[in-house]
Amino acid sequence: MPRTIAILATLDTNGAKADFIRDQVQARGHRALIIDTGLMGDATVAHDISNREVAAAAGGSLDELRRHADREESAPLMASGASRIIGERVASGDIHALIGLGGTQGTTLCTSVMRALPYGFPKIMVSTMASGNVAPWVDTSDITMMYSVTDIMGLNPFMRRILANAAGAACGMAEVDVKAAQDRPLVAITTVGITTKGAMTAAKVLEDAGYETIIFHAVGTGGRAMERMMREGLIGAVLDFSTIEVSNDMHHALLAGGADRLTVAGGLGLPQVLCPGALEVLVFNEPETVPAKFSKRRLVRHSPKITDVRLNREEMAEVGREIVRRLHATRQPALFLIPKGGYDSYAVAGEPFHDPEADAAFVSELRNGLPKNIAIGERDLDINDPAFATEAATALIGLMQQTSAAR
Repeated sequence: MPRTIAILATLDTNGAKADFIRDQVQARGHRALIIDTGLMGDATVAHDISNREVAAAAGGSLDELRRHADREESAPLMASGASRIIGERVASGDIHALIGLGGTQGTTLCTSVMRALPYGFPKIMVSTMASGNVAPWVDTSDITMMYSVTDIMGLNPFMRRILANAAGAACGMAEVDVKAAQDRPLVAITTVGITTKGAMTAAKVLEDAGYETIIFHAVGTGGRAMERMMREGLIGAVLDFSTIEVSNDMHHALLAGGADRLTVAGGLGLPQVLCPGALEVLVFNEPETVPAKFSKRRLVRHSPKITDVRLNREEMAEVGREIVRRLHATRQPALFLIPKGGYDSYAVAGEPFHDPEADAAFVSELRNGLPKNIAIGERDLDINDPAFATEAATALIGLMQQTSAAR
């Protein structure tokens, strides 16, 4: 079945490349839809949606933008217009993949459009910036960054090969049909290295019960991606086994999950079981990057590039209050299950982060503030103990069954 591949480019400078990609797409039996996001020059090749249409879709005027010639103003407007045009066509099933071309400015515009598209929709960005830190352009989206190696200027045998690869990849992605999801909800699980053993036990319990699981590395982007997938309706329940991203967000540490972390599942009414996995750990890079206020603490070198710090009693109480605040919008029944034997492998008896008094201060704040629909359970086990992980997973299964029965 023919698919439609959208091509997003500035056609005054990249028209020949977009035209070449169109030929490659059509040679594979698919359709191409070329969208011009150029501002100052005229398109050099035939196209389907003009830059005037793109500007108008965002409520602007191309002539007005050209008079100002201000990229800081024009680029976001052109990105907004392209997002609206492409988003509507994706929602109606008229576009099946998107290819973008660009350097710094083109990459910024195209990936802004791509980040607004749903997970799973094919997005390929051919960019001069793809060999470095691509986080500013990708963020938590599933954009495929393809390094152009050379500047995207002119066609030559090498550039033709790169563009042909992009076209082939987009066509292949667009042709893929994925089996529809089962009736049972997809269950998200969060983990970090020092809680992995418990998370894997919990995943097996859920899978043995007939549920599919999706595991997120709770490194900041992991939690944000998980909660975006919740909003998109891809995830139906969560075992938030490792909530480290909340404490790291509070202290501006490496694994910060953002201000919305822990608020989404409750707001959407999804079944959830929460655990304080690695919550007492702040993560930084090399020891010299650890803030001065923690310099007297015992540090754990998790790897040559990662240094961990343990929160003290007062700080853990503060984390407890913040988690209470974030969970207060939760109206459906939920469970916060606490492993008194240690929140991760560094916190069990005999290990450097073992501090039951600090953990107790955290639990005290939970008990004082959590709404009554969020039950609290404490177990004399550590988080990686199979019995603890099994109970957490089993409790979530019970909440999912309750939710299903109520519908």
